[in-house]
Amino acid sequence: MNRRPRQRRTAFLLLGTLLTAATLSACGGGTEESSGSESVSEQEIQAALDKPTELTVWSWSGSLPDVAKAFEKEHPGIKIKVENVGTGAEQYTKLQNAIKAGKGAPDLATVEYNAIPQYALSDALVDLKRFGFDSLKDQFDPAAWDPVNVNGGLYELPLNAGPMALFYNKKTFDRFGIKVPTTWDEYLKAAQKLHKADPEYYISADNGNAGLTESLIWSAGGRPFKVDGDKISVDLEDAGTKKYAENYQRLLDEKLLSPVAGWSPEWYKGLATGKIATLASGAWMAGILKSSVAQASGDWRVAPLPSYDGESTTSMNGGGSLAMMQQGDKKLVAAAFLRYVSAEKGADITQATGSFPARVKVLQSKEFLGAKDEYFGGQQVNRVFADSLYDVAEGWQYLPYDVYAVTIFNDKAGKAYTGEKKLQEGLNDWGQELVTYGKEQGFSVN
Repeated sequence: MNRRPRQRRTAFLLLGTLLTAATLSACGGGTEESSGSESVSEQEIQAALDKPTELTVWSWSGSLPDVAKAFEKEHPGIKIKVENVGTGAEQYTKLQNAIKAGKGAPDLATVEYNAIPQYALSDALVDLKRFGFDSLKDQFDPAAWDPVNVNGGLYELPLNAGPMALFYNKKTFDRFGIKVPTTWDEYLKAAQKLHKADPEYYISADNGNAGLTESLIWSAGGRPFKVDGDKISVDLEDAGTKKYAENYQRLLDEKLLSPVAGWSPEWYKGLATGKIATLASGAWMAGILKSSVAQASGDWRVAPLPSYDGESTTSMNGGGSLAMMQQGDKKLVAAAFLRYVSAEKGADITQATGSFPARVKVLQSKEFLGAKDEYFGGQQVNRVFADSLYDVAEGWQYLPYDVYAVTIFNDKAGKAYTGEKKLQEGLNDWGQELVTYGKEQGFSVN
């Protein structure tokens, strides 16, 4: 499931709606299987697979239809209806509408890791411990396992991971005599040298990206969000966040970042020509470059994310899997398919499309680590991503309304990218709104 850019939505249902609709969602569906949280056995799951059943799955994953076909071939009585109802926030809005109504939700839905707390807290998702899936913990890398566990519940089996790395255009670097930066100080110097040599060239592009901002704060040691049940702390002036903001401000002050919007035609053109020379991104960006910037094959490489102090501390950006909705009344078959997608043959099918895996056995495979990627000049990029995943710093938490936080980021912090205010000011404005919003939804926030 290659992560796609988070889409901005101005219309967004309040989390409070989800919370008040929790009881409705819990009683959605009309069979005995749809209610309760009692444990079920493997025998019950296997028996359910012998009965004709149709599952509905909402997902924007390009690989999931092929996974569904493979599952159907193994279980002829099962039909998997994969519906693409929108990408990211577009799907989340429709999902929330169904939760509010108490009906209309699918059996399973793609939910990115950052969005899991929002749905888990509202009791809209099924705790997969019911099926004994917590026993699969050792099959997944801890950096991918941690986000799917919320308040003691397990709400997904990880499918992919988004360890951060620095994608750089080697052709551009070679042309201007730039060395691959290992620290953010070196990154600033590379940005200065590049833009001075040719003003049409920029080290990167950023006109405000909430997901990137969170990931860079994470890698800088910031932990601005702390969640303990309904108690939340928002502090976008902690030491790590300040470190990130002060560093990034230097790039903004000197106008070293291209102002073009991410995912725009101009952005893709900049990547193709090398005039946008780097991308700090999750491992999923490899697939984006191959599919959307194919003409630049051989120009790009991957390096570790720059550090502040020489320590290999990284973070995650993106990733997600399938979550089971409480409204569904075919939970046993849904559990079997969910496991197939993340822990069995389905994961192999998805991995073949370029998704970076979360399974330990793959991450430790010599064949996987040693694979040479021709797009990246024959580089063994999986080793870079795997090392980054190993170095993901612990302790990061997403707000239980991170989807909302993402949608308002540019409204509150966007002026920092146009020079109208400092980045730290923009982050503070964002934080104040997140505190206000959290209180409005019934959380205890400080």
